[in-house]
Order: sequence, then structure tokens, then C-alpha cells
Amino acid sequence: MNSLLKGVLITFTFLLLTTRSGFPANPAVLIIDSPMPPPNWALLERELIRANTAACQEFFARYFDERGYLLCVERWGGDDGPDDAIENCNDWPILHALGAPDVVLEMYKKAWEGHLRQYTQAKTSQVPFARDGMYYKEFPVMFDWVHNGEGLTVFNLQGLSDPNDLNFQKRVRRFAGFYMNEDAGAPNYDPKHKIIRSMFNGSRGPLLRKATALDWAGDPIEVENRFRLGHGERNYQEMLDHFKEYTDIVGDHPQNLLATSLALNAYMLTGEEKYKHWLLEYVDAWRERMAANNDIIPTNIGLDGKIGSECDGKWYGGAYGWGFTVVVPQTGKLAHRNTHHLGFVGFMNAYLLTADDQYLDAWRKQTARINGQKKTIGGRPMHPRMHGDKGWYDFVPGEHNQNALETYYLSMRHEDRLRVPRNPWLDFLDAKNAEYPETALRSEFARIRQRVESMREDRTTPDTRLSDDPMQFNPASVSSLIELMMGGIHPGNKGSVLHCRVRYFDPVARRAGIPDDVAALVEKLSADEVTLSLVNLNQLTSRTLTIQAGGFAEHQFVSVSFRNESREINAPSLVVKLAPGCAGRLNFKMKRYANAPTLKFPWDR
Repeated sequence: MNSLLKGVLITFTFLLLTTRSGFPANPAVLIIDSPMPPPNWALLERELIRANTAACQEFFARYFDERGYLLCVERWGGDDGPDDAIENCNDWPILHALGAPDVVLEMYKKAWEGHLRQYTQAKTSQVPFARDGMYYKEFPVMFDWVHNGEGLTVFNLQGLSDPNDLNFQKRVRRFAGFYMNEDAGAPNYDPKHKIIRSMFNGSRGPLLRKATALDWAGDPIEVENRFRLGHGERNYQEMLDHFKEYTDIVGDHPQNLLATSLALNAYMLTGEEKYKHWLLEYVDAWRERMAANNDIIPTNIGLDGKIGSECDGKWYGGAYGWGFTVVVPQTGKLAHRNTHHLGFVGFMNAYLLTADDQYLDAWRKQTARINGQKKTIGGRPMHPRMHGDKGWYDFVPGEHNQNALETYYLSMRHEDRLRVPRNPWLDFLDAKNAEYPETALRSEFARIRQRVESMREDRTTPDTRLSDDPMQFNPASVSSLIELMMGGIHPGNKGSVLHCRVRYFDPVARRAGIPDDVAALVEKLSADEVTLSLVNLNQLTSRTLTIQAGGFAEHQFVSVSFRNESREINAPSLVVKLAPGCAGRLNFKMKRYANAPTLKFPWDR
């Protein structure tokens, strides 16, 4: 190679590689051989993955035993329960999918399997539906999707790294089947009215009576001088009082749309159309209800399929509804607990499958309706968050903008961008915040350090520890890595799948995640392109990675360019070989949502 060109030329070549090397036959391989001193962001990324891993190992050793059981007092309930036990591993599947060592996946799987056994064996004495076990068929017997979703957050992300695990595959099908009437013991779904029949639902079916405070709070428990409850209750009576108004649970509620993530995972695993059909049927039913209710999603659908019919005809009725304002027992203050917005996850799932803007537009219209109720109070514009018998209430400063970031991320429309509050990551993508990568990554180090320090100071013992107590010390810190490496948004803690623009695989190690020593930075996103910088920090050894368009290959790379050279790809993935100590900035043209999403790894497709 001419010495003047050496170190700056990217060559494209087709190589015939054997399956022994870890590549599919005849891949298009992009070779990057431009040396570059490691940038700070790249060093920080790799060290952050290492620090996360070490911190999670210490956390696991502290709070889980050799069986994967959480060392705590097992209880059922909305304060603490089975869902909280496995929430202690939130973000661990994503950490592994980013490139953390296999020990992270192994710890998560041990905790997942352990908690399934632990809470199948754990039984209530007074809560009727959990007397034979809090889990049945490895799934919550029946509870609301605020809690079901939390308990399934890590499981719904396992397919990022582990889709070929046989137990995972069986569970994905079984769990989705609970909502498609494939299990006679769990008739959760009414296909005639297209509703999930109760807010309490699960492997033993729907609860078709009013809920009691006992159903929500769980069996009596000693509190004083033993436990510090997450909601601040000082005794068991206050636990009951916290839930005494949570009675209207019969019929459908938007938060049940979180169940569609089960069907989405089943579709991405199997490719079977029945899962896609059910998901779109259910989301479409809710979209039609929004249109019929003046663009506002109702929070109760009766067993007859009519809006509000289980709540005296009130579309805003029901537990966790638009009018759900309750008294906090320990303070006497009012708390507004409207969870209608959780339903947007179902609409995001439908958009992932179809790229149909009607699923986003339904929520744009709702936002416009709510903001149209603006009032000037004390000289300030105020907008409502709640609706009751006397109309809109709970007026607060600022426009209603729930799900604005997610809407823009999916649509990539300028008008949706204008509704997103100030966001330093989006500013960086707009070339207005060049310091963001280093600033964001350094803040994650501080978070890990603070959580590990607090964990080491934790004085609870297994018999004075509830399942949600360790969550505050979970050190996994991946939000910035999702943004910067994947060009994605954090999925939250309610069982959503991961939405991202690119993902990485190691074709040599045959696993998900970016290879050792490699760092990646998504520098620009638009509706049809992504700009990505790659760095090989290893000065002695080349690294090979596969870049995938989208979290589930739902996008398609059209072409890739570097400086003045461009080549067509027309595939959902590309293999890249980075020479020792080399780096390159790649610009991909792409078609978003051009492919059916799949959990299969690139070499298995």
C-alpha cells in the first residue's frame, strides 16, 4: 500500500470465510485500517462496562444465595413482592447485550431461575389467589400490570442475548398464551369485546370481583422496628389504608397494554403471525376507543366492551384511572395516581411491527386535547393531568408531554421534536452539545460509586429485608451507553422491549454485544441515516464486529460511506474488521422498520 494512503484508506472487499471463523458464508466485510489515538469517550465506555460488571458481581454476592434466591422476607403485595425480587437485576440483560462479560448474563439467569422457584414455593396465608403459590406456571398468579410489567422487565430483554435458551423459548410462548386464551386456566382475554377482562390478571386468569386492600397489601406483617417500607407506611394498617381505594379493577385498563410485549417477543422469536395478529387486534381496539372518547384513552372498559361500564359509565373511572386521586395514609395528603400513559408501550410495539403512524397520532391527538384545557392561574399557563366528576383538575405548569421523547424517537419528525423537553442527548445529536458523551459517561461512574458505597453501608439482614430494599443499590448504569453506543432510548422498568438504531454482535465469540476493546459512538440520527464512530482500543490485535440495523434487525442498511467512498449494503447487518488501534466514522443510509423484527442473531438468519 502506498505510504501516503496508509492509515486513512478504508477498503471494501468480499471475503470467503469459513463457518469455523464465526462468519456466515460470503459476507460483505468492511475493513477499517485508519490509526487513531483512543478518544476519551472510547476509553470511558470500555471502563464503564468493566466497572458495571464488577459492581454487579459484588451486588449479586451480597443479596443472592447459591440457588439464585434473593435473601429477603418473601411477601406478596404492591409494596413488595415477587416483581421486586427480580427487579433487583434491572438493566443487567442490556449490560450484557452491550458487551459486558458472560458472567453478567449468568448472574441474571441464576437470579431469574432462582426467583421463579422461590416465589412458586412462597405462599400467602390470607390473600386468596396466592395461597398455593405467588407464581403459577412460572408467572404471577394475578396482579396488575404496574407490577407484572416490573417483574417481567428483565425477562422481556433476555432475548437480546439469549434467544436460543430452550427455557426462555418455552416461557415466551407460554406467557403470551396466557393472553391469547391458549391456556384454559387463564381466560384473561375476551376476543369478542377485545378486552383483557380485569386489571388483575395472570396465569390463574382474571379477578372478576372488586379488589380488597388485602389483595393489594398482602398478608399481615410486623413493620415497626423491623422494616422500612418504600411507600413510607409505618405499620401494617397504613399498608392496608394505602390500598383501600384500589377496588375498581374489573374490566380493562390501558396499563394492560403492557402485556403486548409478551406477544411481541413471541412473534420475534417464532415469526408466527398469530402473535402479531393478536397484538394489533388488541392495540387497534384501544386506538378505536380513544377516537370514540374525544381522543382521550379511557381508563375503564367494562366486561360488555363499553367505555366506563364497570364504573357507572365514567370513562375516567377505576383504579389507576384519570380520576384516581387517593389519600396518603401517613400524611393525609392527596396523591394523583393515573397510569393511563403506560398503555403507550403497546402502541410502540404496534409501531415497531407496522411503522403505521396512526399509532403515534392517536397520542398526539390526546396530548392536543389535554393541552387544549389550559387555564391561566396566578398569571401562569397551567395544564391538567387528571379528570374527575367535575372535569379536568390537577393543573400544573408546563404542557402535557408524556411520551414525547418516545414519539419523536419513533417518528423522527421535526414537529414531534418540538414537543420534547430540553434533552442534552438530543442536543448532542443536533451538534449543539459536544461535551455530552464524556459528561454523561462520567456521571454513570458517579452513580455506580454511590450505589456501591450505599450497599456496603446497608445494615439490613435477610429477615429484616424486603424484596424491594436492595433495588436502591442495584449499580447497573446503562442509560448513557444505550444512547451513545446504540442510539437508543432506555426501555424503562415496565416490561418494554429495547428501541435502538444499531446493535453489535461478536461473530468470533458468537455472542451479542460489542467485542472486547471496541467502542462505538452514535453521533447523528435522522429518519434515514445514522453516523457512527468505531474505535479499536487494542493496539496489537484486530477486532471484528457485526453491526445490526435496529435492536431486532427491523431496520435496513441501504449504504455506508466514509469520506468520499460509498458502497451499497441493502441488508440488516454489516461485518466490520477494525485493524489494531484503528478507528473510522461511518455514515449509514437506512430504511427504518423495513423488516419484520426478529430475535435471531445475524448468523442465524
